[in-house]
Amino acid sequence: MSHSRLIYHIVFATKDRFPLISERWETELFSYLAGIVNNHKGRVIIINGMPDHVHLLVILEPCDLPAFMRELKASSSRWAKQHNPKFAWQRRYGAFTVSESAIEKVRDYIRDQKEHHAQPTFEQEYVGILRNHNVKFEEKYVWD
Repeated sequence: MSHSRLIYHIVFATKDRFPLISERWETELFSYLAGIVNNHKGRVIIINGMPDHVHLLVILEPCDLPAFMRELKASSSRWAKQHNPKFAWQRRYGAFTVSESAIEKVRDYIRDQKEHHAQPTFEQEYVGILRNHNVKFEEKYVWD
């Protein structure tokens, strides 16, 4: 028998980082995202975000992560278009593994998104996450 416990901090933004997620229906969007994770036998620790992006902290079964992300974003985008016909996610996303010992720190970070974003923009936050995880990137391609 094989054993695994894959914990991911997933981050993705609305197309062109426009503030398309309304406070009126963001809780429903987060629930919808959680439903997709649950349908993949995953478990949500927390989902939160801002009008222009979302963060998920999830435990997933071993899976084809790009295929999972395509489904997560495509399904939730179709759902969100009911509330905002112009809604779309940007093409790219970030998915970062999280150690068991860091779950609380990342959960608190995601929980406090509204307070956290009193200062840095999403762009500053995301580039900081990439750098903290030693991800090599070319900034001109980050925002596709």
